[in-house]
Amino acid sequence: MNHDQLRTADNSFVWHPFTPMQAFVEENAPIIERGEGFDLFDTEGNKYLDGISSLWCNVHGHQVPEIDDAIRAQLNKVSHSTMLGLSSVPSIELAKRLVDITPDGLTRVFYSDSGATAVEVALKLAYQFHQQKSEGAGRRDLFVGVSRAYHGDTVGTVSLGGIDLFHATYGRLLFQKLAVPSPVTYRVPAGYDESSWIEICFAELEKTFEENHEQIAAFVIEPLVQGAGGILVHPEGYLRKVREITTRYRIPLIADEVAVGFGRTGTMFACEQEDVRPDIMCMAKGITGGYLPLAATMATEEIFEAFLGEPHEGRTFFHGHTYTGNPLAAAAALASLDLFESNNVVANAKANADIIRAALAPLSDHPNVGEIRQRGIMVGIELVQDRNNKTPFPADLRLGHRVTLAGRQLGIIIRPLGDVVVLMPAPAMPGDTVRDLCERTIQAIDDAISSLT
Repeated sequence: MNHDQLRTADNSFVWHPFTPMQAFVEENAPIIERGEGFDLFDTEGNKYLDGISSLWCNVHGHQVPEIDDAIRAQLNKVSHSTMLGLSSVPSIELAKRLVDITPDGLTRVFYSDSGATAVEVALKLAYQFHQQKSEGAGRRDLFVGVSRAYHGDTVGTVSLGGIDLFHATYGRLLFQKLAVPSPVTYRVPAGYDESSWIEICFAELEKTFEENHEQIAAFVIEPLVQGAGGILVHPEGYLRKVREITTRYRIPLIADEVAVGFGRTGTMFACEQEDVRPDIMCMAKGITGGYLPLAATMATEEIFEAFLGEPHEGRTFFHGHTYTGNPLAAAAALASLDLFESNNVVANAKANADIIRAALAPLSDHPNVGEIRQRGIMVGIELVQDRNNKTPFPADLRLGHRVTLAGRQLGIIIRPLGDVVVLMPAPAMPGDTVRDLCERTIQAIDDAISSLT
């Protein structure tokens, strides 16, 4: 198909995720044809710097020879075979590598194919664990999360979610959960300042567990940063406090590292920064370097042992996916992990965080920038109509989306969360390229705001 035929077919047949389709059809969005390094190219020959690492998953860039070669080599052996009752070489080798690089005590790896399914697996593991554990077995069906959380789009993960725009429609489908207040301070309830609100958040955490610990199956958290909630950065010590309380009450802690893992917060995994070992940890996105769908849910030996027994006892974890542990994806993941080591990718990401901070400094007194939130290379720039009063722009202006459109004109791909402009460069992106991305983003913000007048 040529470009015009592709455009017609796209508008006629494709239903895009998280996309207002009526508006999309009118906007002639780029049709990406290929990638090279950290750039994307569309069918009209336009070049774009990939400023959101292809929705937060690309790590080393596009057309990476080492990953391409690993996938080709695996293609010459077998592209897929089931893991239901069988094993495959790449999936075994990857499981060992993941155990080696994750926090101590996470010894078992269950594969799936997306961040949402990784968390869904975690929920079911925790639920079944309580019914089968060696001491104090019983039914627990109350999960606790953080307000404004996002853990995926399956029914189970939506039940945990706290973003009304995404989740309110499905309310009657969802299971019960408790949500503790998110410990972020840009907007706090009336009667609180930043300090007193954080105190309340810690106190509510304690209170929730004290009052409900006998019913709680697990606490689920995005460590350090709530991604899709608007790049909401938690204060130092919050994750450690969560671990302390869940340990005290012997409640599993599920760390959703899907967005924050693989170097994006400045360490390989976010939990490392507060020396926290979860009972269950979920990962996806960057696990294959952003090449192929793969996810992993890791668990401790204590969790795993609750599922052991004779087949007739019914203690098996009856869950799985057709493409669980796909050999091509596992081969890509192994090659990606090799590159993390050989290219010092985590150190590069950490250096890029400093570059981003300096490059975005001109926005610190911008009249329409309410707050710049950053942890590592995860950045959210919240745009407001009135900086002093934190007044948001009217929703129908879609200012964040206008910034996206302005960015395309400047040759960058970015995607907002409402009016929060998100930057998420690939962890391996060169520093000069990161600086260029920031400069063009600032220009896109100014261009979009100018278009309002």
